[in-house]
Amino acid sequence: MIDMAAANKTNVQGIEAVCLENDRIRCILLPSYGGKMVSLYDKQAQYEWLFQSERGLSIPPYGADFSEHDSSGFDEMFPGIDQGPHPTFSGTIPDHGEVWAMPWSFEERSGECILQVESAVFPYTLEKRMKLNESSVEISYKAINSSSKPFPFIWTPHALLRMHDETYIDVPDHLDQVINVEHGTKHLGEWGTCHSYPGTKSVSTGQSIDLSKLEPFEDQTVEKFYFKDRLQEGWCSMVQPHVGRRLTYRFPVDQVPYLGVWKTRGGYRGEYNVALEPCTGIYDDVYVAEKIKKCSSIPANGAYEWTFEMELGGA
Repeated sequence: MIDMAAANKTNVQGIEAVCLENDRIRCILLPSYGGKMVSLYDKQAQYEWLFQSERGLSIPPYGADFSEHDSSGFDEMFPGIDQGPHPTFSGTIPDHGEVWAMPWSFEERSGECILQVESAVFPYTLEKRMKLNESSVEISYKAINSSSKPFPFIWTPHALLRMHDETYIDVPDHLDQVINVEHGTKHLGEWGTCHSYPGTKSVSTGQSIDLSKLEPFEDQTVEKFYFKDRLQEGWCSMVQPHVGRRLTYRFPVDQVPYLGVWKTRGGYRGEYNVALEPCTGIYDDVYVAEKIKKCSSIPANGAYEWTFEMELGGA
């Protein structure tokens, strides 16, 4: 467990920040900027895992367009990803959800860093408790519903990771089919097109491609896909052979049963990054997810709890 003497107040580009640090990890959070994690530094490899943009940080207003603000680091997506209506409550879910563009409260208590945010539109409070283990960041989430009916939601960690030509994805072996959820992609086709995983063929060139890697390497490509099957094992990894390291996400498969992948090689804002996104529902739109019975719900006057661990290790 983290030595709280190492949880230090600092600032990043003029924004108040909290630095959690031990002998192997340095992690920096911005409570006032959606609880964003702006750095996950691997001391053993001297390697920054999170994508860093050159746009600069400025705290977004509620309901901001995500594309108009910094996209580096790890933003919380909740209670949905796509902008649109909620399936059971009045009000519009903003682009990339509410909480990434809301200030979170912060305190240290009983050896943990506790961040919390309460929606002004929907009847929920979201809390995360963070601590450092020897080689991992452990986050415990609790979503509380103050209403008398269930609250459907989608949560995912939108943690953009740096990429390299050798970077590849490691997932449980049973995941062998994906569905594309981007429109008009060069290699995966239209929204809803299904492909085998990891090996498939480009719809435009007919060439074989390996979706576990970041090929093809040309500019101006962007892809997002979900694995069609529910997860049977609660883990996924990003491997960086050039530094001999692996970042593994661990989570409870009963509470977080789906997995998406986002890749961009210049096709979105000219950026180059990749994200593994274990999630509580698919396919980005919580209204659709609830209708097709592929999202999670906070029980009426109850809570939904899960954990998410970011573990650093050798490749």
